[in-house]
Amino acid sequence: MAPGIPAAMERPHFIGIGGAGMSGIAKILTRRGAKVAGSDSKESPTAEALRALGATVHVGHAAGHLADDATCVVVSSAIRDDNPELVRAGELSIPVVHRSDALASLMQGLRPIAVAGTHGKTTTTSMLAVALTELGLDPSYAIGGDLAGPGTNATHGEGAIFVAEADESDRSFQKYDPEVAIVLNVELDHHANYASMDEIYDSFETFVGKVVPDGTLVVSADQPGAVELTRRVRDLSALKVVTYGEAADADVRVQKINQRGLTSEVTVVLNGKYLTFTVSVPGRHYALNAVSALAAGVALGIPAHNLASALGKYTGVKRRLQLKGEAAGVQVIDSYAHHPTEMTADLEAMRGAASDARLLVVFQPHLFSRTQELGTEMGQALALADASVVLDIYPAREDPVPGVTSTLIIDAARAAGADVTAVHDKATVPEVVAGMAKPGDLVLTMGAGDVTDLGPQILDHLSS
Repeated sequence: MAPGIPAAMERPHFIGIGGAGMSGIAKILTRRGAKVAGSDSKESPTAEALRALGATVHVGHAAGHLADDATCVVVSSAIRDDNPELVRAGELSIPVVHRSDALASLMQGLRPIAVAGTHGKTTTTSMLAVALTELGLDPSYAIGGDLAGPGTNATHGEGAIFVAEADESDRSFQKYDPEVAIVLNVELDHHANYASMDEIYDSFETFVGKVVPDGTLVVSADQPGAVELTRRVRDLSALKVVTYGEAADADVRVQKINQRGLTSEVTVVLNGKYLTFTVSVPGRHYALNAVSALAAGVALGIPAHNLASALGKYTGVKRRLQLKGEAAGVQVIDSYAHHPTEMTADLEAMRGAASDARLLVVFQPHLFSRTQELGTEMGQALALADASVVLDIYPAREDPVPGVTSTLIIDAARAAGADVTAVHDKATVPEVVAGMAKPGDLVLTMGAGDVTDLGPQILDHLSS
């Protein structure tokens, strides 16, 4: 039932094809039969997975990598204007397509669910993808992280539903026309693109305004930013609004969340009936993500009890409180959290799971702009750990900002009573952490950068 290949996407070339968002679109197009090519800065398992599907993937960026017969060049907001392949595309008059436009074209003719919010998008999108697949609905999906079960971030399904993570960071989520939009939360982030909360609200209002007539907005009844957004869009014509959460007036009301080690049991009241199901990841925030997924599926006409059972099959996403292993009695877990709200939520979840064990954190700040604006709050969040190691800032797409370093976070953490060690050489972290950890401890590597690489290395040091 799924549509074929959009005309402009028959022979696409992706610059940065190994990225989470870009690779997902490339995988779907490859499975639909497009002749996909692209380049990335380094070799990776993602590049190998794309080659296994039939895509051509070059390592490094060079004008010669772009074929003369490419029908378009797909870019993300991270690609700079002087990229040699992008320059070559201009010389050849090959159309340049933003990643969000490419994704929007893949949704045409389907029933899209777009999952938005400052935090929790990847987890919620993944929960829906797993549940709908479990129910035999064979959805297509594009996610910002690899599912722990299938091990992929995207697939082309033959069913009518397309589940997509909708990125607000560069306003690209405004390109979609979903049948169901989920808004988990609305907070100030991505400071290079948004100067104020008013700009954030305007952007989310535009996103909600793109919901198709008689479509549904599923939105948190608890988070203040989401509540304010609901107030602003309530009067939009032909928009159904379904709220969820622990608030007494929520349409899908969470009555109880019981954490049981690394899982949670959730009871909700939906249409006057009680429904209890299991979420196989710890933490209230993940339980609430699952409830939003439940509400979205019901909005598409899927029976609630079937969805609730299928949501229990979700086993997590890589980098979202992912257990990397255990050595010498120490469990090492990986977290993608990089915003103070995410950090606090994951640390509270792990604190609940740890019981009397110590919680040790290896935190790598992500982006100079985010650290400049939220460094104090990041440091305060680290006070929830028994001890922390803080690395230098991972720059990603940004150039350094004078005076902005990890010291901003470390000073705030110590002011909040945290035990913090600054480590500037990432290569020494495994030895440092192995020296700190004792049997029974939990070690959490945290951040959106390459801190994730440290988990296996820490386990090796613990083993030795």
